Amino acid sequence: MTDGHPVANIMITGAHGLIGHALRVALEAAGSSVVATDLVARTDSTHPVDKVDVLDREALRKAVAGNEVGAIVHCGGASGPMVRPDDPSHVWTVNTMGTANVLEAARLEGVGKVVYCSSTSAFGRTPDGLDRVPEDVPLRPTTVYAASKAAGEHIADAYAEQFGMRVTSLRFSWVYGPRRRTECLIRDALLEVLAGRPARIRYGRNFHRQYVHVDDVVRALRATLEAGPLPRRSYTITGDSYLTIGEVAQTIREVYPDADIEVGAGVDPQDEVQPRFDIGAAERDLGYRPQVSLREGIRTYGAWLARGIHGEAGGDMP
Repeated sequence: MTDGHPVANIMITGAHGLIGHALRVALEAAGSSVVATDLVARTDSTHPVDKVDVLDREALRKAVAGNEVGAIVHCGGASGPMVRPDDPSHVWTVNTMGTANVLEAARLEGVGKVVYCSSTSAFGRTPDGLDRVPEDVPLRPTTVYAASKAAGEHIADAYAEQFGMRVTSLRFSWVYGPRRRTECLIRDALLEVLAGRPARIRYGRNFHRQYVHVDDVVRALRATLEAGPLPRRSYTITGDSYLTIGEVAQTIREVYPDADIEVGAGVDPQDEVQPRFDIGAAERDLGYRPQVSLREGIRTYGAWLARGIHGEAGGDMP
């Protein structure tokens, strides 16, 4: 919805992925019409997905025009620094050119709103002395993935400024929950625990990590779709915890008392040392507040993974 009125046909790019799929299911459950797209089509499912490559400008524009899309949530692209780390050119191309193509299709077809899924990785190396990281600190990315997300935000801002489009970027921290298949410390540890094996985490005993459950991400996206004109173009979305990886492991032990987990020292080589992210702007403008505690998220995620391990309906693939 936009300004309290239903949007006819919300396109989701990357609809196979963790965030895209969860958003699609939530929107359809609420009665919204969704145009689900991804690089690979899926027809043998209750949630079919149309094949649309965000690098194919003409196909993307045709999909927008042919479905009379009223809003786009752009989740498609390389989803983290662990995706194709040996092919940074691909990560850069799909994340920057793909975003530009989505925005251009939206401009040409008069789409009312675009929501861009960015990442707190875009902050990169934050200034010293901060207690919390606000949205307005300079972006200083230190990986190609992070630079591609920062560039995507700049492209989105430029389209909004030059063409008067309504474009909002949401910076998500580490997202976890059902259907996450890329590298994830919580997922990997839970799979070991559920199999009755010791979980050995090589680093991070005193390294802080800010997780957010996919259901909270969906809440933020829906709030952005439903909002009227917003005073900002970017918002940070995290969960309610700022814990060390050692404390995350302890939370897993609280849910699974028999879990054998050890966490080594040192920092995460794929993450920056950063203070807690400030979500005050999202609270104020979007009414966003995380609702899934880390403990509850681990409990429900573990139950979902267990269903998949045992081949029960609803488990999908771990």
